Amino acid sequence: MDVYLQPTAVIESRHPAVVAFAHEVTGGASDAVDRAVRLFYAVRDRIRYDPYTTAPVLEAFRASVTLVRQAAFCIPKAILLAAAARALGIPSRLGFADVRNHLTTKRLSALMRTDLFVFHGYTELLLEGRWVKATPTFNIELCERFKVKPLDFDGRHDSLLQAFDQEGRKHMEYIRDHGVFADLPFREMIEAWREHYPHLQGFEAPGGDFAREAEEAADGRD
Repeated sequence: MDVYLQPTAVIESRHPAVVAFAHEVTGGASDAVDRAVRLFYAVRDRIRYDPYTTAPVLEAFRASVTLVRQAAFCIPKAILLAAAARALGIPSRLGFADVRNHLTTKRLSALMRTDLFVFHGYTELLLEGRWVKATPTFNIELCERFKVKPLDFDGRHDSLLQAFDQEGRKHMEYIRDHGVFADLPFREMIEAWREHYPHLQGFEAPGGDFAREAEEAADGRD
């Protein structure tokens, strides 16, 4: 289990900002499950989901960088949750899957040219002797705009992306499982992105206001 407690270049479990965040969020928690649940909701809602903020360079995925930006997409958010958990002595690892996203914005769809999101990231936490999946991707405000029930986490049951939204429309489909890792498989992830999104090779973080796009899409203006 030691490998799932050690800091890495991106899972910065000993970074002062990450340690401070973990202790601030979990102050007064009764046990490891309670601490993990509090961490999940803090990462889910304090870090706004935004796919336009992270460039495809290793440094951009660091947990401390995500804390500064207060916005990220699924992988940096999963990394932050893993780092904060390790800071508190909770073993953690990263899981990855390809998912088909049926609810997005026109701009993001045009940028991706597909609804297949390769290497969607989530976190697994070792709690009460078993690995539990936690997906802190979408903050509650974004879920409300897209009319999707926010993902909850109780520390005992897997928290996975919803198949349907609140109106019965397809939301997410898990297509391929890439497995779990003690650290970010950066090279493998980049190679997969190059294969599926050749038009984005060499791209930087595109910038933009995803929250506004989501609001316009929800209002029927997108």
